[in-house]
Amino acid sequence: MVKTVKGMNALGGLVYSTEAGRTCPGCRQPVAACNCAAAPLPEGDGIARIRRETKGRGGKTVTTVSGLPLQAEELKVLGKKLKTRCGCGGSVKEGTIEIQGDHADLITAWLKEQGFQARRAGG
Repeated sequence: MVKTVKGMNALGGLVYSTEAGRTCPGCRQPVAACNCAAAPLPEGDGIARIRRETKGRGGKTVTTVSGLPLQAEELKVLGKKLKTRCGCGGSVKEGTIEIQGDHADLITAWLKEQGFQARRAGG
C-alpha cells in the first residue's frame, strides 16, 4: 500500500521565506549574491521602433518605444530622459518605454541624435 503525503510535506521543501528577500530565478540565491552570468541583452535587431497607440488606454494617446538593446536599468534611465525631454509622464513596462501623449516625431529625432537607430512604426 502506497502512503500519500499530505499537507506541507507534499510541497517538498521551502515554499516562502522573507529571509533573503528577492532571489535570482536562475541560481536561487539572493539577488545581491547572485552567481549567474550577467543578464543577456534582449533579443531584437537593435532598431528602436516608435509608435503611437491608443488601444486599451481609454482613448488616451501613448507613444511607445520598443526594440532597444538595453538592460532594464538602462531602459529606466533612458525613459526618464525621454520624459524630461517631452515634458510629460510615462513608464517602462516589459522592455517598452511608454510616454504619455503623441511625441513620436520628437522622440525619433532625439534618439537619432543620441546615436540610436530609430524608426517610426505603425500609422
